[in-house]
Amino acid sequence: MKNLTKVIIALFSVLAVSCTIDEVKDRAVIEPVGAPVLTAPATGASYVLKPESAAAQIERFTWDSADYGGPVEIKYTIEIDKKGNEFAAPQSLGGIVAQNQLSVTQEAMNAAVMVLGGVPFTPSDFEVRIKASTGLFTPMYSNVINITVSGYTTENPKLWIPGSFQDASGYGGDWTPATAPQVEASGFGKTDFEGYVYINKADAQFKFTPAPNWDNEFGEAGATDGVYTGILKAKPAKNCGLPTAKASYYLVKADTDPTKLTYTLTEAVWGITGDATPGGWPDGDDNSLDHDSMMTYDKDTKTWTLTLALTAGKIKFRANNKNWALNFGDTGADGTLEYGGSDITVGAAGNYTVTLDLSKPRKYTYSLKKN
Repeated sequence: MKNLTKVIIALFSVLAVSCTIDEVKDRAVIEPVGAPVLTAPATGASYVLKPESAAAQIERFTWDSADYGGPVEIKYTIEIDKKGNEFAAPQSLGGIVAQNQLSVTQEAMNAAVMVLGGVPFTPSDFEVRIKASTGLFTPMYSNVINITVSGYTTENPKLWIPGSFQDASGYGGDWTPATAPQVEASGFGKTDFEGYVYINKADAQFKFTPAPNWDNEFGEAGATDGVYTGILKAKPAKNCGLPTAKASYYLVKADTDPTKLTYTLTEAVWGITGDATPGGWPDGDDNSLDHDSMMTYDKDTKTWTLTLALTAGKIKFRANNKNWALNFGDTGADGTLEYGGSDITVGAAGNYTVTLDLSKPRKYTYSLKKN
């Protein structure tokens, strides 16, 4: 026991000698001293992002280290925000520990700028900075540089249709792009747009915008607001109008290809026809007006509905109670509609509520509910 006590006393003596007051005094004080400095890219850099190059590097950001007065592990994060937003809601382009550079892919930059409200395929202004953090102190931030980024989307492009008809038709306030109905292109990178719009105003005027704002727009190429020519023009342009002064439900098409620039509106009032309906199939006269069971449109739900007695058999949706220029069937019996698709089966006789939903462009659906 005496020997063990001597060993413990000797150990504490060594520790006391090895940790002198002078050594403690000379240790570095860890505290924020100098912020990092973003050195590349240069302010004013411009980037055009492309989906086919998503995995490629778009930029290698470099910076000078932050100074904390001594050795400490520092995490660096590249932050980006809309110009003028003062980094109120920044997005991260990536982070790294104890390094002074970071490669950023086109995909990572695109994801950030889209969240921040960038308009696909349109240059927008952003600001970038470096954030330095240790977990011990308030983060330090570098200088801010301005960059311009044109992002992309792989979703089908859309056009918004703000106009003087919105309030009367259930689409929010007049001339408000954010709540306006939309038409959608047939695929990514395509310019042929289609959708159905309720226009409950005979003298309606409107424009097409590629985003829910007024940054860019297409209007009527004619010389007078509201006079329909079917020809589009990029701004400045007049307001588009209806081909006839009739409040109704319309199939709206537009093509923004610079070599085409057209728009059309085709009235489309919907009903159902078929051997399961009271009127049966049209009897061979394509212009017969006495077969279809006509539906009613509700601007609040933005759907067409009809409640009626059906027998076991087949039905289809047909526009305007005549010919087959506009008709929908269900190829695959999956609840989604295709132009000219297969007849829809009514399995058993009964009273049904039939609903047709054309409110989502190019994603048209229906339901048959037995009451």
